[in-house]
Amino acid sequence: MKEDVYMVASPGLTSIQLGQVCKLKKALYGLKQACREWFARLSSFFISIGYTQSMNDYSLFINSSEVSFTALLVYMGDIILAGNDKEEIERVKETLNKTFKIKDLDDLRYFLGFEVARSKKGIMMNQRKYAL
Repeated sequence: MKEDVYMVASPGLTSIQLGQVCKLKKALYGLKQACREWFARLSSFFISIGYTQSMNDYSLFINSSEVSFTALLVYMGDIILAGNDKEEIERVKETLNKTFKIKDLDDLRYFLGFEVARSKKGIMMNQRKYAL
């Protein structure tokens, strides 16, 4: 972590004397700084594998060339990976899994209140559950 954060010792911790606190070495789940630390680590990872962070939406990372386009959209611990280059998508998933141990949920069906359905005609998105 980039800043010093201290916490009261958990009950039952016997090595701490009365009035002492614990200094955190890394962000804990639920800590205000945890999301920021996680996103900073994830952002630097995406940049290191050749993606560019969007200046319009900092949670969007793009990799494009003359023949391919791949986009990563991050929300908390979820990542949407889309593009027209299947080899690049597989490369990113493998690299993410080696680094972070991810779980691939296959095709996108539901994200941030949007339902996503695929057919031969294309992709349909709606917010039926949200409206109900």
